[in-house]
Amino acid sequence: MTEAMTQKITIDGKDYAVGKLSEEARNQVVNLRVCDQEIAHLKQRLAIAQTARAAYASGLRKALASAEVVEH
Repeated sequence: MTEAMTQKITIDGKDYAVGKLSEEARNQVVNLRVCDQEIAHLKQRLAIAQTARAAYASGLRKALASAEVVEH
């Protein structure tokens, strides 16, 4: 048996042999996997952006600590 025939996927608590799914169902599985990969990539990019933002906020706090307070 090929790997696709023995590979299983769980949907709504039920296990399915990927190789026995219809072509349409297999295409949807591929689409879901692509989406999951993109979500993981976006989470990594968000973590990078959040880290950069925290560094900028820290730099701003340091700059403000040494700046004069200007009142209007």
